[in-house]
Amino acid sequence: MQLEDLVLVSVDDHVVEPPGMFADRMPARFADQVPFVDRRDDGTEIWRFDGKEATNIGLNAVAGRPVEEYGIEPTSFAEIRPGCFDIHDRVRDMDANGVIASMCFPSFPQLCGQLFAKARDPELGLAVLRAYNDWHIDEWCGTYPGRFIPLSLPPIWDPEAMADEVRRVADKGCHAVSFSENPAKLKLPSFHSDHWDPFWSACSDEGTIVCLHIGSSSSLVVTAADAPIDVLISLQPVNILQAAADLLWSPVLRKFPDLRVSLSEGGIGWVPYFLDRMDWIYTRHHGWTGQDFGSMLPSEVFGERVVVCFIDDPSGIELRHRVGVDKICWEADYPHSDSTWPTSPETLWASLDGVPEAEIEKMTHLNAIEHFRFDPFASRPKELCTVGALRAGAADVDVKPKASGARSGPRMTKASDLTGHPGTNR
Repeated sequence: MQLEDLVLVSVDDHVVEPPGMFADRMPARFADQVPFVDRRDDGTEIWRFDGKEATNIGLNAVAGRPVEEYGIEPTSFAEIRPGCFDIHDRVRDMDANGVIASMCFPSFPQLCGQLFAKARDPELGLAVLRAYNDWHIDEWCGTYPGRFIPLSLPPIWDPEAMADEVRRVADKGCHAVSFSENPAKLKLPSFHSDHWDPFWSACSDEGTIVCLHIGSSSSLVVTAADAPIDVLISLQPVNILQAAADLLWSPVLRKFPDLRVSLSEGGIGWVPYFLDRMDWIYTRHHGWTGQDFGSMLPSEVFGERVVVCFIDDPSGIELRHRVGVDKICWEADYPHSDSTWPTSPETLWASLDGVPEAEIEKMTHLNAIEHFRFDPFASRPKELCTVGALRAGAADVDVKPKASGARSGPRMTKASDLTGHPGTNR
């Protein structure tokens, strides 16, 4: 196998939602309460909804910009690459990167629809959320069949409504839903409660995989307010490790054996140590803590029920058999600052030396096809889905970094600048 032969399916990218996305999608009685884009005096643009504001911070949309211009300040649509928000340009950027298919997490609503959950009228929140899901499935994903894995948002304020929405969008072909890595941080019941059982049950019945993305608890690991932003960025995967422990020791995976969960953008190198630690704790302590995995070890339950994902993780690939080759999926994370676009194939290829072709195919696309119930080959033959074939048709796409000009105002470089920032989609 050569680099050009890779077939890449990314299970974690992001959409910067375009203005006007709610047009003709809302019930008439809420027509004057539709979320809309407004421009501030400083030129930055924000979404307004029900008296609240949401911005796109810089690190969420830096594809195509020089690294020196990265930052966490709010942006405008004019400052970001069109592929962030325009579906046609997005597909061209995917082609230039050799990526056949993508699953896109939200931006302005936050990662599990937290913004919609804050609506003063729950019926308005539900109407907006359903309109969002319909736009995402029908327009963002539906415009190019076979190129996007649909991902829905849940109405997290009502587990019964969550179950209904899982079933509704499943009928539209959507079999993935974004939920919180730690709902307790959102002042909601934790994984250890039976509060979410209607939701888990619906996901089990419909074969819908539950995606827990880092930062979907609206909180990040911060060591000190004056710590450099590098510390916060470095520790982001710790959120997923915490979520994995919380989920594994909760009754959820044992109570719903058909439920499958994906830990999105959390990497994989930590998994072998984590599983060793879980088994050690269980063996030494379950006699007094009351944990009961029956004939299985925690590591076996994790390996059977949990999908893990990576962007660039050489150590994880080296330890892939201890992670679980059948549960590893790949991510491009376009257009975030961790993204490897437009050289994702080259970055990944550097870690694949000595990996058998069958295992490469599992991690790059076959696992994603299985776990997310998505088949890109139903729309085009596999030989036209390779890195080489896609890039051959996108030779005219300009992927060179382009400066947008110096930013005004002070740069935000401390952890305290980001935590609690109203524009973060974390």
